[in-house]
Amino acid sequence: MDNTTVMLYITFAASFLSIGYAVITAFSVLSKDSGNERMQEIAKAIQEGAYAFLSREYRSIAIVAVVVFAILWALGAKSEHFGLLTALGYLTGAVLSGLAGYIGMVIAVKTNVKTAEEAKNGLAKALSLAFRGGSVTGFLVTGFGLLAISGFYYVSVYIFKQPVEHTIKALIGLAFGTSLISVFARLGGGIYTKAADVGADLVGKVEAGIPEDDPRNPAVIADNVGDNVGDCAGMAADVFETFTVTTVAAMVLGHTLFDKPGVVGIAAMFPLLIGAIASVSAIAGVFFVRLGKSQNIMGAFYKGMFATALIALGIIWFATNKYFAAGLTVGGLTITSTNIFLSSVIGMAITGFLMFITEYYTSYEFEPVKSIAKASVTGHATNIIQGMAIMLKAPAFPAIVIALGIFFAYKLAGIYGIGIAAASMLSLTGIVISIDSYGPITDNAGGIAEMAELDESVRAVTDPLDAVGNTTKAVTKGFAIGSAALAALVLFAEYTRAIGAGIHSFDLSNPLVLVGLLLGGLLPFYFGAMSMEAVGVAGGMMVEEVRRQFREIKGILEGKAKPDYAACVDIVTRESLKKMIAPGLIPVLGPIIVYALFGKIALGALSIGSIITGFFLAVAMTSGGGAWDNAKKYIEDGNFGGKGSEAHKAAVTGDTVGDPLKDTAGPAINPMIKIINIIAILIVLTSF
Repeated sequence: MDNTTVMLYITFAASFLSIGYAVITAFSVLSKDSGNERMQEIAKAIQEGAYAFLSREYRSIAIVAVVVFAILWALGAKSEHFGLLTALGYLTGAVLSGLAGYIGMVIAVKTNVKTAEEAKNGLAKALSLAFRGGSVTGFLVTGFGLLAISGFYYVSVYIFKQPVEHTIKALIGLAFGTSLISVFARLGGGIYTKAADVGADLVGKVEAGIPEDDPRNPAVIADNVGDNVGDCAGMAADVFETFTVTTVAAMVLGHTLFDKPGVVGIAAMFPLLIGAIASVSAIAGVFFVRLGKSQNIMGAFYKGMFATALIALGIIWFATNKYFAAGLTVGGLTITSTNIFLSSVIGMAITGFLMFITEYYTSYEFEPVKSIAKASVTGHATNIIQGMAIMLKAPAFPAIVIALGIFFAYKLAGIYGIGIAAASMLSLTGIVISIDSYGPITDNAGGIAEMAELDESVRAVTDPLDAVGNTTKAVTKGFAIGSAALAALVLFAEYTRAIGAGIHSFDLSNPLVLVGLLLGGLLPFYFGAMSMEAVGVAGGMMVEEVRRQFREIKGILEGKAKPDYAACVDIVTRESLKKMIAPGLIPVLGPIIVYALFGKIALGALSIGSIITGFFLAVAMTSGGGAWDNAKKYIEDGNFGGKGSEAHKAAVTGDTVGDPLKDTAGPAINPMIKIINIIAILIVLTSF
């Protein structure tokens, strides 16, 4: 059995272990107590809203998916790289991406009420349950991702006897399938969750002066539904896409860079093997997530992260020595097994640094968030000004970390080193998404506790869990966006190879390069603007509906009449699905139009321009939004006047501004910039 086949079987085994762990954990979580009848009634309303939205969203996306499937199949008549094989790869990626998000969300909306009930037994037990519920999504994402790539490769090469060259190219179609699903899932879920949040906060907390998650607020169920469809299903699709695209990009690079028999297969499959190793290591890492004496929740998560990384690196060291003992040579550069291992270390180190930096900017344990809270004392405008300042500062250190990572990985192993670093960074997806999906579970748990009027001791547990959940969600977005920059760079390297060009072809004295850079830099801004506008319009409709109910349904605020929750859920579902289409088409149509008007050099420059501005914009939006959110929570904890104070009202305004930044526009830029690069590769591969 050759090395490529061995790596493939190891990946199969790892994917089944990850999926098996997710299934066993899901049954364990679902066996927990769901609390009293009132808690179950509220949880059921959230579940029904989430299922209804996701079903309607997926039906809408399916229409687009079928059209794209037909186009990719039809292109087979023009290019030997495409046709049915690529179309099937696209469909495989799309289906498994949607499935990972849907199953993960189902478990999350059932875990929230169980976490609220478990909170009666203390912080440690509630944390454990919420994290295990989130880990179902995390391990489904890695399990399905590994299965999608290895399964498609195996069926294509070993069953249908397709050439490896064609199979590797067809994997780009698989990556495209995950990207297209991701951008629509991110947009649809993001518009939904933030439109609902705007209605709930502006009318409920600011105008009516009632607490967050108060059952008298008509938008409260829609708000809790939004946490799941945006931060669970949307994030799962997002990172599933990032994981598969990064792995595929590194595999394609490994295949095209080397031509020595026996080396090509190893170089192409090694990024996949890294993912397999880390996914199994993450199962062990889960057991290190536990509270210490300090009761530091983020500290518990970091223990799991470090354990996963250390176990994975130990196995990767063994694997690099086994498969790259003879070294590699490309472009005059000799790459040793140590070079490849150190590139992997760099990738995981980037993940750690990005998580620390994002926590610094979004946790209320640190100065940036406290400074926004302090600025709230002097009013709404000063809150916004300070929040904007923090938002604009936030990308600085992540950019430096990634720049240094790219530099040293390139010095070690050329562009292949960058691919290995990117693959290693994404190999931690299982544990990172487990930490992220914990966020919407604890957010909903707090909402259920409030609506069910549980004892204050329960909120004393769910509130700190929820506050950390805001940080974990921001940290994961930083992880996804940072890895997107590396993945897009690897995709660009493949683009230059596909058109037979070098870096010299993108000389700034060429006006076509400047045209491409300017247009590429523009796209993330316009995409973000359209996403924000969609939230604003849908949120405005929610505000009007909540006001209408307060005005027309007598006795709501006195607790004597029940709000019409379903009306709010229906409005935000309808509007979010309608408004996700236009911005979602920008990364698809933009590269096609630029190529048709200006050609391949401008298209390549467009890709680079979108990576640069997209990275900065996405990090600024997600970190700034997270800082605004936790500044509000810092005040609600009793600082600067506490709930109901003028500072609190200003902080709610800042949070409302930051919400669509961190949960809609910012995260959606991540798949958006990769779609642009994938479309660019698809265009040139069908044109030359």
